[in-house]
Amino acid sequence: PQIEAFVNSHPEWKTNVMGQCQSWLKQGLLPRAMTRDLEWGVKVPLKDTEGKVLYVWFDAPIGYITFTKEFFEKYNSEKDKKDYIYDRSTFKTSKAEDWEKYWKAEDTKLVHFIGKDNIVFHCIIFPAMLIADGSYIRPDNVPANEFMNLEGEKISTSRNWAVWLHEYLQEFPGKQDILRYALCANAPETKDNDFTWKDFQTRNNSELADIFGNFVNRVIVLTAKNFDGKIPALGVLSELDQQVLATLKELPGKITASIEQYRFREAQAFMLELARLGNKYLAETEPWKLIKTDIERVKTIMNISAQITANLSILCEPFLPFTSEKLVKMLNIPKYLWKESGRADLVKAGHQIGVGEILFSKIEDEQIEAQIQKLEASKKANELANAIVAEAKEPVSYDDFTKMDIRIATILEAERVPKTKKLLKLKLDTGLDQRIVVSGIAEFYEPEKIIGQQVCLLANLAPRDIKGIMSQGMILMTEDKDGSLSFVSPSKVVSNGGTVA
Repeated sequence: PQIEAFVNSHPEWKTNVMGQCQSWLKQGLLPRAMTRDLEWGVKVPLKDTEGKVLYVWFDAPIGYITFTKEFFEKYNSEKDKKDYIYDRSTFKTSKAEDWEKYWKAEDTKLVHFIGKDNIVFHCIIFPAMLIADGSYIRPDNVPANEFMNLEGEKISTSRNWAVWLHEYLQEFPGKQDILRYALCANAPETKDNDFTWKDFQTRNNSELADIFGNFVNRVIVLTAKNFDGKIPALGVLSELDQQVLATLKELPGKITASIEQYRFREAQAFMLELARLGNKYLAETEPWKLIKTDIERVKTIMNISAQITANLSILCEPFLPFTSEKLVKMLNIPKYLWKESGRADLVKAGHQIGVGEILFSKIEDEQIEAQIQKLEASKKANELANAIVAEAKEPVSYDDFTKMDIRIATILEAERVPKTKKLLKLKLDTGLDQRIVVSGIAEFYEPEKIIGQQVCLLANLAPRDIKGIMSQGMILMTEDKDGSLSFVSPSKVVSNGGTVA
């Protein structure tokens, strides 16, 4: 009942999280083993438990508390302080025992960001342990995500079916934010979702480049060209101006609410709405045309556009941190706090902006195709690795083997057999004679490229009519796991007619 009351006291939890919890509660909370029979792991601290260790998701959440305690102990140790990475004012007056505030004070919020396979451990089992102790706070929220797939298949590092970040940063230099944006836009917040390279390209080209980047570029270029890079003063506001400024004021609150409710996809979409608002505003007012007839009106348009851009530098930071830094530099403004967003006076009249740059360049089809082919190569390699090697045949006697006359021959001529896909007609010099052999290798070799190739020939195979051609022998080939064929040939050029023994 205590666990059920705890879970039901959080109706704001995501549907996928609450669904798993209610499923467990509905069937009744059954006994569950908290140890495993393993040699490695945290040993059970009780007598007569040799060979038993704590189950990882029984022990790991307790580790969260341990880490907090260790942080304050290390931070307050003169021996460790000099090597500790943190230097925040929050901790400057801390004491070693202050770790308890983070786990026992009523004004502390505990949030678990996890995957769906760990929902019940963080919503039921760990809270049960905390409830049993009685002195610890319980999770305020567990915004668990479902699984992110890649090109329709489960991500697997062991199968190399993954996007490796170090490779991404090498192949898409300076495009960290694009991957962040695409992942957030497709985040599996309540159900499994799929990352595809085509969607990644579309997100960049159609949203970041065409909407966000296009708007910012217009603002910077027009301000530099028409006002020497100085923000013009605001004039009389039209009805459209007032509508745009009202929306500018509203959007930060919407983004904030979505973030606080762990709806990050929605929050990012609202952020892009601000860039979309700016783009639409410029498209409707057309200051590049109006500059010829009404410069005072253009001053107001560009001032408002600059305020939108400054707000974008604040509101895009959780999603596009590198882009946020670039905007701050381009506008030559301070790094504003989140609470200052929504204002229409972040950039003062007369302020000198910096130099512009292209925020998001288009990603070409060739780049995307290369990534898809890389994944396909991994899939092919996995198939080859898992392919079954043909079983060994029944043993034969040496006398049976010596009946085969295997000789080295050289291909003199080669051509495709008409109306077939697999057959090549070959003329061979066997050292004894010149003869015709028909071979099913057309899918793997071009005729003109194998002239002069030395091969192993089963010379005493009975002649056989193949597509109206009398074939005198068989070329020996080896078949790889993928079904491709390769010549069995000597490692160096030898005389035709040499026997294989």
